[in-house]
Amino acid sequence: MKPIRLITAAALMPALLWTGAALAEGNAKSDLEQALKLKPDLENGMDIYEVCAGCHLLEGWGTADGNFPQIAGQIAGVIIKQMADIRAGNRDNPTMYPFTLDRAIGGGPQGLADVAAYISQLKMIPENGKGEWKPGTPEYKLGEKLYKENCAKCHGEKGEGNVEKLYPRLAGQHYKYMLRQFEWIKQGKRRNANKEMVEQIKNFSDKEMKAVINYTSWLPVPAKDKAPSMDYKNPDYD
Repeated sequence: MKPIRLITAAALMPALLWTGAALAEGNAKSDLEQALKLKPDLENGMDIYEVCAGCHLLEGWGTADGNFPQIAGQIAGVIIKQMADIRAGNRDNPTMYPFTLDRAIGGGPQGLADVAAYISQLKMIPENGKGEWKPGTPEYKLGEKLYKENCAKCHGEKGEGNVEKLYPRLAGQHYKYMLRQFEWIKQGKRRNANKEMVEQIKNFSDKEMKAVINYTSWLPVPAKDKAPSMDYKNPDYD
């Protein structure tokens, strides 16, 4: 008689983790692909967004302290991808996770498409949180050099992002938020980060990291995309 081989939970864990990660990635990809094909309903998106406004504000401007990003004006596909990754467990964000589920957005991929389209057309903050090194300083010039050599290819010379490849718009984003995300990507904490970016920035020093994010925070947003003043209120919720 052959001896019975017991399979412990510890032995199974690597396979279970791999399977879970694969399923999460598959679910996120499925939601993304479906949502990108759908015609968005802006009115429904506005209704869904009211829940999001508790953190991101009715204007979508987030907070300069970096706790919540500006999402107003972000590329719709980028918003869909991040929400799909969070709801599938492919990106860790415990605070936002409940708000990406069907019961919060209603309608699965359609809800993702609707709220993302609504957010993308919101007017952006006139004065985002910026880094301390102003244009003309040595640190600013270092950041400009690093950005043009490493970031512009994907995110655009003006930080406009890439609609087809779902690279986020960076112009107008808060400095402290971008710095934290950059650190997490470099440390491997941002699990859904672009692998090419992870490889590209792995040897950045702390000074280089801060310099390039500082420069990015100063990239101007086109006047047509900005709210007229910091007193602006989202008219959809009057």
